[in-house]
Parts: sequence; structure tokens; C-alpha cells
Amino acid sequence: MTTKPLTILTGINRASEPSSGSMILVSDLYRAMPDTHTTFLGRTPVHQVLKTAFDHLIPLSTTKRPQGPGFDTYVDELTQEVGTLIEQIRPDAIHAQNVGFALSVALSRTAGTIPIISIAHGPEVMAAERNTAEHEALLQVAGASAAIVAPSSVLADRVDRLTGRRFTDRMAIIPWGIRLADAHVCDQPSAGTGPLSLVQAGRLDDNKSTITAIESLAFTDQPHHLTVIGNGPLREHLEQRAIDLGLLDRVHFHPFLPRAELWRRLSNFDAWVFTTTGLEAFGLVLIEAQAHGLPVVYSDLPGVREILGGAGAPYTPGNPCSLAVALDEMGRDFHRRNALIKAALHNARRYDVTATGRQLHDLTLRVTC
Repeated sequence: MTTKPLTILTGINRASEPSSGSMILVSDLYRAMPDTHTTFLGRTPVHQVLKTAFDHLIPLSTTKRPQGPGFDTYVDELTQEVGTLIEQIRPDAIHAQNVGFALSVALSRTAGTIPIISIAHGPEVMAAERNTAEHEALLQVAGASAAIVAPSSVLADRVDRLTGRRFTDRMAIIPWGIRLADAHVCDQPSAGTGPLSLVQAGRLDDNKSTITAIESLAFTDQPHHLTVIGNGPLREHLEQRAIDLGLLDRVHFHPFLPRAELWRRLSNFDAWVFTTTGLEAFGLVLIEAQAHGLPVVYSDLPGVREILGGAGAPYTPGNPCSLAVALDEMGRDFHRRNALIKAALHNARRYDVTATGRQLHDLTLRVTC
């Protein structure tokens, strides 16, 4: 006897291209999820990678408007569009990505008897902690959800506290993962001592705190080099800071790279630098780096510690002097670097996206029964 595949409706209310951690995650996740047919709601432009990740991809047509005047009207219009699509698709379950953002609110208003699993990604949680309207939206979506998924216990607790611990019994922790089968570690000679070739990739904004990595080079005993890969509002400021510190020959900037190209270049570096100072939902880039044999020097945040499982070199978040000490120690200690490389590869094996897909599928099956 064959079981009918689950039909799932999900989406992220932004351009459907692999330009962020969330988009890369869902692209991998729903491709890896067994026995499902998934319809994804997104925005144009639509990248071929996202097209092939789902059985159907439907671009939303309601004009997107940010929080502020006209936002309530926008959500009402989006709700009407989403409601029509739900009537046409009639999914077995809805996965509301980004608990509390506009698309999740629209889905929660129109789901009817269709069970919702809401999935926390981090940005919406930070927004709900800062803004009353965002907080109310998160409460609305959480209240309409049969289950609330977070990738770490730290993020789960943040959501639980924001909802007044009214939905603790609905919380589920499902760690995220990457396509480990696509990660190829080149045969490398044993790590030597000396200056490190460092890399950081991600959005260039305040929370990611790339400036900590740049400023740390002014305090190191060894002339480490840093390559920064990514785009964002602080790009010009970061470049100017490197110039002001006389580090132009040691800090190199590159725009966002597709993941396949980023992974191909990782073998050129000695270590990954992770500098986030606030909330980090999971940090997929950490696992990507570790899966390619890079030791990670990381800001010692609770959620990051949980994901790395001790397989990294911590420093005080936002403190360039502390980071400089950690970098110099790694550059000098041949045995520590080799131990961190081995620990990184071992830790990364815990986070295969096929396991994420299987757990989310099983949870979806439970809430639809």
C-alpha cells in the first residue's frame, strides 16, 4: 500500500533567489524532504535554483510595503491573495517561514482548518523584540500554529519568552543542515604556523559586526589577512575603516558569491571568522566552513556555542582585542589548529539537511493526523 505524499504550502516574501541563508536553507530543505509536494510563494526575480527546488513556485503579485503607513492595507491585500491560493491548492499543511512577518500573518488568517507549522529564522524574532506591531504579529502566527519550530534551544527560548510561554508545548527544535554530500574537503598538508588567511561571508550589517574582524587586525602580533565576502549597507563604511587603520593591503572585499563558488574557494583559506554580536538563529555558514575543514573563530554567543559543540575558538563578542588574541593563538599553535580542523569536520557531520527534512516531514505528518 502506497501513502499519498504530503502537500505543503510555504514561502518567503522576498526575491526567489539563493541570496540569503534562509533562501538557501529552504531550497535544500524541501528538496531533501521525503514524500512531499511543495508549493512555494515568493517574489520575482525567480532564480533557476529556486525553481527546481519546489514542485511549484508562485510569485506573489501584491505590492510589498514595509512597516509604517499603509502596512495594514498591504497585509490585508496579501491575505486576500494568499487566501485565493490556499483555496486553489488545498495543502495538507502550511509551513509559515519567519514567524510573524507579513506572509506568515496572511497564511495564519486564511489557513482555516489546515494545520500550520511556523518556523523561526531569527530576523523576525529580533524585530518582535524591538517593535510592538511585529510582536503582535508574531503572537498571532504562534497562536494559530499547531507547532513552532526553531533550529536551536536558544532561539526556541527567545520565541517562547516573546509569546509569554503560552505555547511551550508547541515548541520543537529541529537543527538546520547543509548538503554535506556536496562538501568536498581537499587533501591539505598539516597546518603550519604563521599569519592566517581568514575569510568571512555574509550580510554586511550591524548585527554581523564585520567591523570587529577588521579592527582586530590592528591589534594582532601577526599580519593576518582577511577576505570579506558579501553585500550590505555597511560596505563603504567597512572599506573606509580598513583604510583609516592602514589595513588596505590586509583586508580584501568581494561581493556576494553563489554558494557553489563560495564553497569552491574555501580551500584557499586557513580559518573562518564569525563576528555576529546579537541573535544568530543558527549560523549555517559555520557548518559550511567546518564541513570544508576550516577551523572557526567565533563570537561566544550561547546559540553559536550550542551549534559548534565546542569545536571552535571563542572570543568576546564585539571585542576586537579578544579576537586578535584568538587569531594569534591559532596562528602560533600548530597542534591546536590541527585539532580544531578535525573537530570541525566531526561537528559538521551532525548537520546534514536530509536529517532536517526527515524531522520536519515527521512533525508535519503528526500535526496533519
